[in-house]
Amino acid sequence: QVQLVESGGGLVQPGGSLRLSCAASGSIFSIYLMGWYRQAPGKQRELVATIINRDTTNYADSVKGRFTISRDNAKNTVYLQMNSLKPEDTAVYYCNAMGSDYARRDFRSWGQGTQVTVSS
Repeated sequence: QVQLVESGGGLVQPGGSLRLSCAASGSIFSIYLMGWYRQAPGKQRELVATIINRDTTNYADSVKGRFTISRDNAKNTVYLQMNSLKPEDTAVYYCNAMGSDYARRDFRSWGQGTQVTVSS
């Protein structure tokens, strides 16, 4: 079983920055993909950004140029640097990881979510 723990959410003013972190632990053999999704009240969960292996990244159009995803493979940790935040970025942010465990079984795990609120 693989667990993901997020941190770094909070309240920030428009134009401000936050950095989210997500650490994976458990029976991990390898992690292929790590990513961030978000869900605003009354809306469906949507992709924010993903990173495959060390440096292949993908971003939602709404965050391109403002958010940067990165990962530390040695620590099984993924980060999301969020700059120039807007009120519409307000949501619960969820970490996601896909890989295989020591029994070579595929896994896909989710974190518990961290609240990001952008407001003056």
